[in-house]
Amino acid sequence: MHQNSFRENDDDDFYGGFDSYNQAYDIESITQNPQFQQAVARSSHGRRPNTSQMGFRDPGSSYGKPPPTMINMSRMGGRTAMANNNEPARPMTAVRGAGYTSFANKVQAAERTISTENLGESEEEKCKQMENKVMDMLRESMIASEKKKYKEALDKGKEAGRRERAVVKHREQSGLVESMNLDLTFTVLFNLAQQYEANDMTNEALNTYEIIVRNKMFPNSGRLRVNIGNIHYKRREFTKALKYYRMALDQVPSIQKDTRIKILNNIGVTFVRMGSYDDAVNTFEHVVEEQPNFASALNLILTSFCIQDAEKMRESFLKLIDIPGFPDDEFMKEKEDDDVLLNQTLNSDALRHWEKQQKNEAEKAIITAVKIISPLIAPDYAIGYEWCLESLKQSTHAVLAIDLEMTKAGEMMKNGDIESAVEVLKIFNAQDSKTAAAAANNLCMLRFLQGGRRLVDAQQYADQALSIDRFSAHALVNQGNIHYMNGDLDKAMAHYREALTNDASCVQALFNIGLAAKAQGNLELALEYFFKLHGILVNNVQVLVQLASIYESLEDSAQAIELYSQANSMVPNDPAILSKLADLYDQEGDKSQAFQCHYDSYRYFPSNLDTVEWLASYYLETQFSEKSISYFEKAALMQPNVSKWQMLIATCLRRTGNYQRAFDLYRQIHRKFPHDLECLKFLVRIAGDLGMTEYKEYKDKLEKAEKINQLRLQRESDSSQGKRHSANSTHSLPPSGLTGLGSGSGGSSGGARQYSAHIPLLDNTASFSVSQRDMRENDFSYDDPIGMTNRPKTGSRKTVTELSPDDFGEFDESLLPD
Repeated sequence: MHQNSFRENDDDDFYGGFDSYNQAYDIESITQNPQFQQAVARSSHGRRPNTSQMGFRDPGSSYGKPPPTMINMSRMGGRTAMANNNEPARPMTAVRGAGYTSFANKVQAAERTISTENLGESEEEKCKQMENKVMDMLRESMIASEKKKYKEALDKGKEAGRRERAVVKHREQSGLVESMNLDLTFTVLFNLAQQYEANDMTNEALNTYEIIVRNKMFPNSGRLRVNIGNIHYKRREFTKALKYYRMALDQVPSIQKDTRIKILNNIGVTFVRMGSYDDAVNTFEHVVEEQPNFASALNLILTSFCIQDAEKMRESFLKLIDIPGFPDDEFMKEKEDDDVLLNQTLNSDALRHWEKQQKNEAEKAIITAVKIISPLIAPDYAIGYEWCLESLKQSTHAVLAIDLEMTKAGEMMKNGDIESAVEVLKIFNAQDSKTAAAAANNLCMLRFLQGGRRLVDAQQYADQALSIDRFSAHALVNQGNIHYMNGDLDKAMAHYREALTNDASCVQALFNIGLAAKAQGNLELALEYFFKLHGILVNNVQVLVQLASIYESLEDSAQAIELYSQANSMVPNDPAILSKLADLYDQEGDKSQAFQCHYDSYRYFPSNLDTVEWLASYYLETQFSEKSISYFEKAALMQPNVSKWQMLIATCLRRTGNYQRAFDLYRQIHRKFPHDLECLKFLVRIAGDLGMTEYKEYKDKLEKAEKINQLRLQRESDSSQGKRHSANSTHSLPPSGLTGLGSGSGGSSGGARQYSAHIPLLDNTASFSVSQRDMRENDFSYDDPIGMTNRPKTGSRKTVTELSPDDFGEFDESLLPD
């Protein structure tokens, strides 16, 4: 508009108004215009990266422009590429920049700084959220491991490891490496190594532990070499385990005394496993001197026992009993009768349970040490035991002397010195009520096991125990056992029930009452009691066998086989259970299973004659006579004075066609048992078949033996008939007939002989004479049936269980010699 006005006023002046311009086009102060600044910030030019971010900085420039080089001018889009620094300033043209871009870069840099700070805060929060998820997964893994769900714990541990690596990668991409959470990385790796170890993946666990140990960024990670040593110890690589234990010991400072003592204890145990007992003794001595505890002191005694050093064992035992125990709680003694609820609360406290556990471990260590060293520290076991008792009475653990006296009685019973054990137990009758009741129960048990007349003494001791403690379940069980042995099952069951009433967890009473009900024939009641006991003692072999026996009596073979099979799975080398299973399978007709069970039973107990006979009969039935011979030979070794087994061996030889060996064996049997008719029959038969010269000799012997046997049978028959006739005559006589025995009032000679031992015979009795019997009508001749062309079939074939030596079976005549 202004230019038009100039042209209108000065139409003739062509250069007029050339130096004049509108102030709106003044670019010197345009950068101070707020509207222009906002427009630049919202434009695409304002969102482009500034030159300071590209690495260009000109300290002499007020706008921070880069030096005008060929490269950066070409990037500025619209500026002249050939411009240089000493070029004079000229007005804006169509090809040169307006000069306001450098201010826009300043605005962009300021806004980007603010946005970068906000972005950094948001990325840090995101990383923390991801770390919280990792911690949650770690917590779930540890809880699953605590619940013994090791597979689930391992899966969650691996997932936690994957998430933790994602957090690390995100921090590296976001430039937040400085705030890396190393504790989280260590925890994830350590948990993963433990889960690998719990799942028996030892190689993976070792690799994970090595990653932790070799990372110098984890402080105090060197002590994890103890865990590596433990893995090598489990793999029985004791040399490597010892190496890592020593490396871990070097990493632990001396101020951490407890940790060093535990590692030294591991080193001592490793020495024991390696057989270096001297080094183990030195290690455990150092442990006991630095920090005495019952476990290390007991280990010292055991290693001294391994090197058979009696003096070292005495010194180690004295160090063991010098370790202070837990003092009695005087507060509990004072409050014993005040508040029952308070006493129950204090007794059920977790610290109280821990204290009781530590006391039990201390008592167990001392009693075990006494049992081990007593036979070696003195020429006699009793002398060594007395030394231990005297030393214990002078220590802080003097209260254990009574328990050791009871243990001494038990050791004497193990050694077979019952009377000495009884004398030791009788000493406790003058002790306090609790000790006296325990001694009375033990004495009752000893007398009960001796049986016979000792049952009376057992009854007295049982009454004594009940008089001291009327509600003692053990005393009631002993009382019931005595009545059981005396045959009074009702009283026995009454005492067992009373014992169960006083102590429902008394398994001895429950087992014995089941036996009593079974003895009474009340199988259903016995079954109920044993099932209750089976619920308490899960997979107990004796209970399973009793249940199977009851089902066997109830003729429930399937259930009995199932229970016997369960018992056999727990004790596969018990021959009695295998024999029971074999009998049941045999009754069911399953010969193959019966044979397998009998064979397994024979492998574990080859001296069972019934099993040997069954196996031999099985092979004989299945036409494997050669295998039967070996079993019959074992039976003959077990019963050398029984001709049955040798006769069966000869029968097997005859069935296999080995007649010469069978004949030789029959001759040996005849020399050892000359009156065996069956052996003579076979000798006559085989000698006749083979055409031997001994045929007539054995035939004469057979005839003579049969005559003698016939006479013996006849005498036995007459004697039995005479006894029956005499008994009938005695019943027919009146009571007064005893005085007229010789009057001949119907009394037989047999009756006279019966009463001759009680009253003298009368003088006028008739003379007694034995008349000779006529034996001519009896035929004692022996005809050989083998000589017949077609001999008749004898009776039906006998079963295997009724096998006898004279059972020829199916005899093939074509095998006979000509």
